Amino acid sequence: MRRQAVKVRLYPTEEQIQILAQHFGCARWWWNYGLNKCIETYQSTGKGLSQSGLNSLLPALKKDKETEWLRDCYSQVLQSVSLNLSRAYQNFFEGRAQYPKFKSRHHRQSIQYPQNVKQVGESLKFPGFLGKVRAKIHRPLDGTIKTVTVSKCPSGKYYASVLMEYESDYPACNTDGKVVGIDLGIKDFAITYDGEKTSKYPNPKHLAKYEKKLAKKQRIAARKVKGSNRRRKATRIVARVYEQVSNVRQDYLHKLSRKIVDNNQVVVLENLNVKGMVRNHKERDAISDTGWGAFVNFLSYKLERNGGKLVEINRWFPSSKLCSNCHYQINELPLDVRTWTSPSCGTHHDRDGNAAMNIRAEGIRMLSSFGTGEANANGEEVRPIRGRKPKMRHSSVKLEAHTVPQGQCG
Repeated sequence: MRRQAVKVRLYPTEEQIQILAQHFGCARWWWNYGLNKCIETYQSTGKGLSQSGLNSLLPALKKDKETEWLRDCYSQVLQSVSLNLSRAYQNFFEGRAQYPKFKSRHHRQSIQYPQNVKQVGESLKFPGFLGKVRAKIHRPLDGTIKTVTVSKCPSGKYYASVLMEYESDYPACNTDGKVVGIDLGIKDFAITYDGEKTSKYPNPKHLAKYEKKLAKKQRIAARKVKGSNRRRKATRIVARVYEQVSNVRQDYLHKLSRKIVDNNQVVVLENLNVKGMVRNHKERDAISDTGWGAFVNFLSYKLERNGGKLVEINRWFPSSKLCSNCHYQINELPLDVRTWTSPSCGTHHDRDGNAAMNIRAEGIRMLSSFGTGEANANGEEVRPIRGRKPKMRHSSVKLEAHTVPQGQCG
């Protein structure tokens, strides 16, 4: 049993736009109301509200004259909000996310339909007043449709993320194939080593290419009167520029991840602490523009679909400071030093290429220690364990722009 999501563009009519705006508002209001109730309940009793406790508040609100407009919203949409809020609290208490925040009408809007959504020709048929909405279905919806999330971006476009369930599963994970090590960077986006050659993929610096255009649109928007229609239109234009940058970045990451996955069975890279790295104000914008996290996610789910494996080594592993020839480790290697020579064997190293070699060798050692025999199969030298305890994970599934498989490799 596997799950996969396809994100399709929606083209609602003017009437459907009004219905969606009303449903977005109801869902947003119910989230904020439920979150406020949870906070008040905890402050007074020391306990929170469960999903069923939140849902029990809805009937009285629908009968109240001040909030009777909640009846116009499809009931399961509001119940999905209760489920998401309870999950948000669970993720917070288990340390996977921050405390839930109140939602604003100025940001991305979304609602969920947990069932009863069907494909009718080139449209999606939703329950309730929304009915059939024309859609650009670029991939077949050939699975059992489960949850459908309808969203509106700040640029004014509407999308539906259709989660489907399939009876078949992905191929079993195996490591009988080529192993590539990847060193992610800023000057060059990715430096790979597959045991034979080192390849460098440049950093396109997408945001820098749109800086002038973005600054111009932002100046125009800043001069408009707050709350006016012209201000809203100008803000939407700024959002479209940001969306364009995001689309160009994702296109590059998808093509590069597809190329790597098609040519390799195992991908090894460092488990980078991106959240901690962006705290450096000097490199914050450059790191955020690279999209390392999205790139790892794309590698992860593509490998899973091909039966491959993603191996993450510890972020403290000295990949750049370690000589890939004699394993001599130097004490210091500042970021501005791009080449160095090993004092032990005299080998001259390119900083990033040497790091990719060490990352690949460490990944093979980890696979060998887990009993896969990968090191013997590739004829590589197994180095001793260095640094903190490493991590290895199977390729996991996270959201992607168009296709999102979900599950774990067996």
